[in-house]
Amino acid sequence: MSEQEFLDPLFTKVEGKNNKQDIQIFTLSTCMWCKKCKRYLSDKDVQYKYIDVDRIQPSQKARIMEFLRKNYQERISYPFLICDGKAIVGYDPNKYDEMIKTGGN
Repeated sequence: MSEQEFLDPLFTKVEGKNNKQDIQIFTLSTCMWCKKCKRYLSDKDVQYKYIDVDRIQPSQKARIMEFLRKNYQERISYPFLICDGKAIVGYDPNKYDEMIKTGGN
């Protein structure tokens, strides 16, 4: 099973009119910055999908952490946003705006 096949059923999708990018967010349900990230994107009417990694099985969480470390960076913090294959770590509205404008590229 590919990483995407593993991840897809775990995501919760949030609809938005701005849906040109593939945005995946890895969050913690109790994280204030993660909530701000989701609210910011929703307010901008951006479509995204997210996983609250503290609400899934430990084995699933371990696989997600391995995937993020292997493909993006060793140090994981939240929110961890991936847009069209590029990572933005932490709450950063300026980077989100740039991502929305450029389509993640």
